[in-house]
Amino acid sequence: MEFKGAGKSSVLRVFIDRADGISHCDCELVSEQVGTVLDVEDLIPSSYTLEVSSPGLDRKLVKESDYTRFAGKLARIQTRIPLNQQKVFRGRLQGLYGEKVRLELRKGDLLDIPLDVIQEARLEIDWTAEMSRPTGSNGE
Repeated sequence: MEFKGAGKSSVLRVFIDRADGISHCDCELVSEQVGTVLDVEDLIPSSYTLEVSSPGLDRKLVKESDYTRFAGKLARIQTRIPLNQQKVFRGRLQGLYGEKVRLELRKGDLLDIPLDVIQEARLEIDWTAEMSRPTGSNGE
């Protein structure tokens, strides 16, 4: 969750996820349930907008388990300190090895990035994989 803004421009964002994906109906159901609880309990005294969504194709990698769960996916990792004279790395996640994230860089080299120096990590959209993915009969 994240809460941003003040007054009428406040937004409460709730991200939901599960291994087999999130549908529009899932977001609608959670929005109704969370909205009802927030209204009844009056947890946020000012007006706000509630948004419920999936983390998306370019989701942030937050938990250690994310690096294992999304092994094989393209990612962008930014570090707090330079490694090999750079702070931004793009490549394919190879998983978690001890306290280090292994990333296969575009030229095939492997780089182990200590978890404690990662400032932000996100999946990147793999357009080749997305374009070759079959779609369901309802377009989802």
